[in-house]
Amino acid sequence: MMARCHSNLNKMSNLGFWEKLPRPFFCLAPMAQVTNIAFRTLIAKYGRPDVMWTEFVSADGLASVGKESLLIDLQYTEKERPIVAQLFSANLDKMYQSAKLIKKLGFDGLDLNMGCPDRTIEKQGTGAAHLKNPEQAREIIRSAKKGARGLPISVKTRLGYNKNEIETWIPTLLEEDIAVIIMHARTRKEMSNVPANWDLIKRTVEIVRASGKKTLVIGNGDVRNLADARKKAKETGCDGVMIGRAIFGNPTLFAEKELSIKERLEIMIEHTRLFEKLLGQVKNFAVMKKHFSAYVVGFKGAKKLRTKLMEAQNVQQVEEIVKSINKSL
Repeated sequence: MMARCHSNLNKMSNLGFWEKLPRPFFCLAPMAQVTNIAFRTLIAKYGRPDVMWTEFVSADGLASVGKESLLIDLQYTEKERPIVAQLFSANLDKMYQSAKLIKKLGFDGLDLNMGCPDRTIEKQGTGAAHLKNPEQAREIIRSAKKGARGLPISVKTRLGYNKNEIETWIPTLLEEDIAVIIMHARTRKEMSNVPANWDLIKRTVEIVRASGKKTLVIGNGDVRNLADARKKAKETGCDGVMIGRAIFGNPTLFAEKELSIKERLEIMIEHTRLFEKLLGQVKNFAVMKKHFSAYVVGFKGAKKLRTKLMEAQNVQQVEEIVKSINKSL
């Protein structure tokens, strides 16, 4: 196991809480319709990572009259700290206003999404579209810094748009003295259709180190578990590793604890209860169904159980369906 020790980085205000983390540190990735308060509460209980992220939230929406409907996505508990809010926008004023709100809400950091490949996001000039407009990306970072008033700013991004562009893209980001670069090791064109290129995470680290900046690098993409994360951190020299899809159906991932089938199903029910309690009035129950598919795998009768769970409309029905098959496990 790689030793986890505190860095001797010189104290810099823009690093904020990041400076105090062990190396390497491990983060839960922001995932739309996944990393809500119900899910994060569950993860905090069964295997809390070093850093948590919210889902990404529209800064334009937060700066509008309809912002109340988005504030639910920015709820968090003290047990989730340190927690970073992720915003997306191509509007300088709205990013500024929303960054002020993130500061007011007490988040530990602010992350800017400059890698999402969703076409509806790109049409707004944000997400992966920032890769095609470096100067605008820099202006967005400046607006976020001004609004966040001392909160460490990070950027989650990709290797490039249609091709590898880190030799120019990373120096562009570094010009703004951000605290952290989270690099998803694929281009926008590649989506998630090819293996993540961790050799380019290593190159990202080299570019950052050669610049003399204190910016930290987090690698992201195809990380299977914590052992794999430690290996990738050692091989690339990155400061931290972000884990996304591997957490599905595996709430004890960061605690490195194996669960029995019964334990997994019990946690699934607990997750469903949390969802109904915290989000049931504002989110569609269908959000839970992707989690059911992840929890219910790897045992005889799993397919039949998944099919039944897809028809459930509330936690009571989920409990009844699981109870009906529990005796056979």
